[in-house]
Amino acid sequence: MADAARRLTALAEELLGAPLPVRIRAWDGSEAGPPGAPALVVRHRRALRRLLWRPGELGLVRGWVAGDIEVDGDLYEALDRLAGVLWERAPGSADGPVRSALGLAAALRDPDLRAAVRELVALAGPGLPPPPPREEVRRRRGVLHSPRRDKAAISHHYDVGNDFYEAVLGPSVVYSCAYWDEGATLEEAQRAKLDLICRKLALKPEDRLLDVGCGWGSMVLHAAREYGVRAVGVTLSTEQAAYARKRIADAGLTDKVEIRVQDYRDIPDGPYDAISSIGMAEHVGSTRYREYAEILRTLLKPGGRLLNHQIARRPQRDEENYHVDAFIDAYVFPDGELSPVGSTVSLLEEAGFEVRDVEAIREHYALTLRQWVANLEAHWAQAVRLTSPGRARVWKLYMAASALSFERNRIGVNQVLAVRTPDSGAAGMPLRSRDWRS
Repeated sequence: MADAARRLTALAEELLGAPLPVRIRAWDGSEAGPPGAPALVVRHRRALRRLLWRPGELGLVRGWVAGDIEVDGDLYEALDRLAGVLWERAPGSADGPVRSALGLAAALRDPDLRAAVRELVALAGPGLPPPPPREEVRRRRGVLHSPRRDKAAISHHYDVGNDFYEAVLGPSVVYSCAYWDEGATLEEAQRAKLDLICRKLALKPEDRLLDVGCGWGSMVLHAAREYGVRAVGVTLSTEQAAYARKRIADAGLTDKVEIRVQDYRDIPDGPYDAISSIGMAEHVGSTRYREYAEILRTLLKPGGRLLNHQIARRPQRDEENYHVDAFIDAYVFPDGELSPVGSTVSLLEEAGFEVRDVEAIREHYALTLRQWVANLEAHWAQAVRLTSPGRARVWKLYMAASALSFERNRIGVNQVLAVRTPDSGAAGMPLRSRDWRS
């Protein structure tokens, strides 16, 4: 089988109905495809068995995570080239592929392409499908977005080692979109983001701040140190909480900041002057979002502000048939959901908030993700040692693909500032937009 690459390229183009924009390098050493393009390296025939038994994105991703498929060349360029032929464009979507439904999955079931499928079976060789890589989420217990199931989902993503996240995210350990200026470092951009949120919330000394989904404590630490607030941060990750508590103790701020392992539905001690929710609402779920908004509103005093920093997807014409991304759901954020920003704003208003500002910063997230990928590549051996080769490969693929999705306007990220406006109507907002001082 000295021509496996040529045969695979011909098969792929027949099944996809389009020229393959990357080279193929096969396990037998053969290579085919457009000169100078990145190469999709199929290191083992079992990668094809994965795809035959699970046609679509998940079959390809399992091959990547297991190390059966690699990319030789620029990963961003390879993903960008493949996106145009592999992923179908959702009806009514923004320009570009936004759904994880692979055209290949449909092609493999097309009766007119049986000869091509038989050829692919012959190339794949005999045998049952390999088991999924151990990094994949398996059986899920409990009702979707119940406290118990949410805690398990958060643990899958965040309890993989604080040292791993520190290597990827940098010393700030902020796992959300930074706010960039020309020439800024990642640390400077993350500090600018935290300060922007503090200013939008109009924080002042002795205010009570609640940070929902506080991560490794960066927001509460910054707000207490720079603005003199008294802060409570809640997370479902025990590893995050331990790390955050140590940072706060090292900064001498234990009298100002408390970290709890607590569900947002169980917070008993409102009202707060301000609430920040930074990269947390993606875990709430569409069925729970109205409840989430209502709970946060009850935890705010009249006139208090909420800053909701959240990734958004583009709306679909057929919202009822929208499905979450198979790769993200199985390997990255189990049970996570993205919603259009318009839906988020509507649900916040239905819960009684007055939405005062929406700032779209998707380009900033692309810059942030590219820096995280660079950090991961620079610390690759350490990341593999701290987790596993498969886990490191998951993070590299999802961050690189996400950077492209932000750059191509397939997804966005928005800061929504909302107020629990009192009955008097005096929201305490500045007359001039984006002054952020009361």
